[in-house]
Amino acid sequence: MADRMPPYLSRVRRPPWRAVAAVVLALAALASTGVVTLSTVRSYTPSPLQRSGAEVAADALPRLAFLRAELETGAGERMQRLFPEGYFFTHALYGLSWVNVGSVEPGQRGRALSEARWALERLESAEGTAPFPADADPPYGVFHAGWTAWLRGRIVELSGGPGRAPAEAEALHADASELRGAFEAALERGSPYLAAYPGQAWPVDSVVAVAALTLDDRVRGADEHAQVVQRWSRAVRDRLDPGTGLVPHAADPATGEPAQGARGSSQSLLLRFLAEVDPEWAAEDYRAFRTLFGSEIGMVPGIREHPRGDDSPGDVDSGPLILGLSASASAVALGDAVLFGDERAAAALTGLAEATGMAIETGGKRRYAGGLLPVGDVFLVWSLTAGGEHAAPGPVATDQGLGRWRLPWHIATAAVLLPLCYAAARAWRRPAPAAS
Repeated sequence: MADRMPPYLSRVRRPPWRAVAAVVLALAALASTGVVTLSTVRSYTPSPLQRSGAEVAADALPRLAFLRAELETGAGERMQRLFPEGYFFTHALYGLSWVNVGSVEPGQRGRALSEARWALERLESAEGTAPFPADADPPYGVFHAGWTAWLRGRIVELSGGPGRAPAEAEALHADASELRGAFEAALERGSPYLAAYPGQAWPVDSVVAVAALTLDDRVRGADEHAQVVQRWSRAVRDRLDPGTGLVPHAADPATGEPAQGARGSSQSLLLRFLAEVDPEWAAEDYRAFRTLFGSEIGMVPGIREHPRGDDSPGDVDSGPLILGLSASASAVALGDAVLFGDERAAAALTGLAEATGMAIETGGKRRYAGGLLPVGDVFLVWSLTAGGEHAAPGPVATDQGLGRWRLPWHIATAAVLLPLCYAAARAWRRPAPAAS
């Protein structure tokens, strides 16, 4: 039978295992090529600084549609089970992102106000206050009080001021007055920081709360809180992290002295609000932050959780670290880059998020990583819409070779794909030994 087989059939004959291997390798090469090609194309996604306000809003809407659907089906509660402020952050940043959308695209203002007010109601619900101490000063602690006041103030601002939202403006002023009193008492005791939980103070929470004081003054055209804000600023500058010269990650609640040095997850967040308190100070710290916490890995322009040279592990604040980089700090730092007009960093961090997040959009809803962590999606959309906030002085330029980060990315992906494609081609073309 083998003697009668046509030569062309004997040349392509393969044992079953080799045919299966060839098909598997070919499919793997095809799938990998598709994923890498899509990731590479997405790495060139324009940053918010390269888009108009209408384009930024249009990009945010499907992201917010996904988040609203998730929040209505318990995403906040699911995120709460993963870390202590999961419910709060998911709702607060959803509302703030909508305010930003309404700020950059006036046609969305009415819807933005409705969605932001819905989020604020959820923050003040029993579920929103449950994790926080009701007997703290201010009630529920500075974390809850500061973020709630900030969202309320942004709603008043988007509405057009106290005359357009009198009840909310009155509530904001009451919140701000209560926060001011708490800061005055803390400063008299010797610390610029208020506690979020009993015996625990994270400076980032107080920065948010002080920013809410400046926002209350701005929307009312007043300077009622200016004196305590100045006292607070001086006290913080006297207690900076000695290793970096930045605001520390954790502090002794009694004295305000640093208990833990500056870290990427908190620094990227507090810079967004320090820009409201003292724009020049914030711009100075942003430059230092980019130098000290910028990635040392040429193909990944993310943000380190710890300063360069410190390879300490991550924790619940940072999430898992990959080669020292924090996904949460990198996502939030994108918003800093937008706010401070840092075009290189904004472009690189936008490209990184789009290249690695593998977003899928279906039914008008856009989600990242399969929608497994909505809190990650909400941090990203909050950053992408940061241009809707009160601008810091800028542009603040940084240049650490960010414009070239894609080159090693392309080389590395080629180094992975070429051997895979070669192996698939060899398995497909290699003939079996001729039958005798």
